[in-house]
Amino acid sequence: MANVEDIKSIDELRKAQAAAQTQGTNITNYSQWENILEDFDTAGIQSTGSFEGDVKLHSEVMAKLEAFVEEAQQTQKQQELKPVNNETSKIDNKTAQDKEQVVKANVVNGVSSDIMSNYMKYYHLL
Repeated sequence: MANVEDIKSIDELRKAQAAAQTQGTNITNYSQWENILEDFDTAGIQSTGSFEGDVKLHSEVMAKLEAFVEEAQQTQKQQELKPVNNETSKIDNKTAQDKEQVVKANVVNGVSSDIMSNYMKYYHLL
């Protein structure tokens, strides 16, 4: 029984295998097809009814699944990198604020020193 068509479920495949074994033959690629149909059953995908069609459909689904997983991993890596960049920008902002505070403090110290020196000049002149 080399060619079996219209197998839509794993139960039908098992029945066809049992019938083939009673005749002294086996279904070609039975184990592989059984695994594919189990995957389809788990994922809620309907069989094409033929081994070749199911293999092709299984390959397409697996390729899409791998692409999805890869995209999810890349997104996760980007999410992991964002906090590092965010913290770096916070540090840069704080450094810029510190520099501004230093400039302001220098200006205030210079002005207050100038005011104090002018006060002392006028005080001594009196």
